[in-house]
Amino acid sequence: MEIDYKNLGLKVGLEIHQQLNTKRKLFCNCPTIIRDDEPDGEIKRVLRTSQSEMGEIDKAALIESKKGKTFIYQYYNDTTCLVELDEEPPHLPSEEAIKTALQVSCLMNMNIVDEIHTMRKIVIDGSNTSGFQRTMFVSNDGYIETEYGKVGITSLCLEEDACRKIEDGKDYIIYRLDRLGIPLLEITTEPDITSPKMGKEAARRIGMILRATGKAKRGLGTIRQDVNISIKNGARIEVKGVQNLDLIEKIIENEVIRQINLLEIARTLKERNAEIIDEIVDITELLKDTKSKVIKNALKKKNGKIKAVLLKGFGGLVGKEIQPGRRLGTELSDRAKVIAGVGGLFHTDELPNYGITQEEVDKLKEYVGEKLKTTFTEKDAIVLIADEESKVDRALYAIVERAQEAIVGVPEETRKALENGNTSYLRPLPGSARMYPETDIPAIKINEEVIEDIKNNLPEMPEEKLERFMKEYGLNKDLAGIMVMSHRVEIFEKLCKKYKDKNIKPTLIATTLEGTLREIKREGYDIDVLMERHFDMVFEGLSNEKMSKEAVIEVLKGFAEYPEKDLDEILEIKGLKSLSKEEVEKIIEDIINQNIDVVKSKGMGAMGMLMGRCMAVLRGKADGKLINSILKEKLMNTQ
Repeated sequence: MEIDYKNLGLKVGLEIHQQLNTKRKLFCNCPTIIRDDEPDGEIKRVLRTSQSEMGEIDKAALIESKKGKTFIYQYYNDTTCLVELDEEPPHLPSEEAIKTALQVSCLMNMNIVDEIHTMRKIVIDGSNTSGFQRTMFVSNDGYIETEYGKVGITSLCLEEDACRKIEDGKDYIIYRLDRLGIPLLEITTEPDITSPKMGKEAARRIGMILRATGKAKRGLGTIRQDVNISIKNGARIEVKGVQNLDLIEKIIENEVIRQINLLEIARTLKERNAEIIDEIVDITELLKDTKSKVIKNALKKKNGKIKAVLLKGFGGLVGKEIQPGRRLGTELSDRAKVIAGVGGLFHTDELPNYGITQEEVDKLKEYVGEKLKTTFTEKDAIVLIADEESKVDRALYAIVERAQEAIVGVPEETRKALENGNTSYLRPLPGSARMYPETDIPAIKINEEVIEDIKNNLPEMPEEKLERFMKEYGLNKDLAGIMVMSHRVEIFEKLCKKYKDKNIKPTLIATTLEGTLREIKREGYDIDVLMERHFDMVFEGLSNEKMSKEAVIEVLKGFAEYPEKDLDEILEIKGLKSLSKEEVEKIIEDIINQNIDVVKSKGMGAMGMLMGRCMAVLRGKADGKLINSILKEKLMNTQ
């Protein structure tokens, strides 16, 4: 579908959430590390929403509270504390995190506040033990430049990250406290983005600024992008949790398609004078003998029921595709799943199917019509759900609400990003009645001297670093570009400076930190355990000829397997200790003698074959250039 985004009035704004790699969490002294080992204990909580000072209740918070879930929080004795458990007041904020927030503000031309105040934002989905998230407003009214034009930056906030969800059960959610409290920058743009490509470019530019500070965490889940999208006559949709930069463009494209189709459905529904009869019909007796496995399994549950609602004028539209592979019926199903926890729904646009026969469909249409004192026509649709009775009723009321919204057009809502570029319903858009002051943290004054010092010591931007890496370290443009964006860039520069006069070239360091590590990761090795000290030992070993360049990959594999060991131990384990020149000469002489007939017949023409056999024995134990030189000399002397 060719889309004229300008004519559609497309407006897109971004919210970028970036974890910071600081020494401590934002409001306590715990480290900012994510754990995979078994936690030491857990506590249970139930949260509920409350009214604001104006007597208002946030819609999104109310929906979460109605789910009635118990929250289980897992903790570690040595890397989480009572602040995360909400059993101790927060400590003063991390100065390192505040400095990073001020740096980013300056790099995005923002106005920094005179005093930073901490606020509490109501969050009762269980992702914060306290029921709120602490957030600090730092700056506003800035901008970034992109190749498609300027994008305004509305605000920058410094806040604590939420708990990490481990398991989402029927009536409980398990969270882990290791992520709670990690400093997080929230950057919000103006809705100045007018095309999918511009959206991706703006996110990329903000990401480059964040990386320039050297404090941005790297890896899956450390940066999350929320995308706000609307078109003319549509509605603002907030898409949460876009983790892949390349997905932003597709998310925007598919949301525009969705809103176009929903507006077309709304026009058709109005032409048909569509209406939803707000009455649920029990059809359990009618379908109790069906062959449908889904329905039969639902009826086996305690208080299992089959019920339906009639959507007048919705015939043929419930099954209409609105995003690739997703229909209006999918939207109704999403709403029912989130609100009531049912498995899904059936609708007459897709029946007979799933074990439900044509005869049963005909009876269903007639029965529902009689019960509601109306006549079912081909322009009508019936939606039915089979599950526990309490769930069925809640689900069908949610479907009635979503169907009523379909007659109006596009409902405002928060949606979840899916891996294929589509989205699904998450919750209503949050309102404004969810912020109030934090009473345990004093205001932080930001004076002109602090800002001037930040401005005079701003980090180098990636495009500047690219030029410097090519000039200073002799890297080609491609390798320099990879290294600039690498989270090992600081290690690279440290190693280059340390081994500058020890015959270790920057190109070797760069290819080791990026290409070699990618290679061993593909083979299944855990490269995340490799620290700066491991690379330092590798290049120290090369500089003092303890090992050869050919041994680097095997040594790194060894460190990945035994990260606590030193270089000598790894060389011993891998059998890679460097041989003396005399030892290498003796081995090469033996190989020549073993192949003397080939040498006599081919002379120097045997060089390639012999080199291969020498490397098979000596790889990792001697430098390739040394092997080549000795072999060539001995071959010439054999003639």
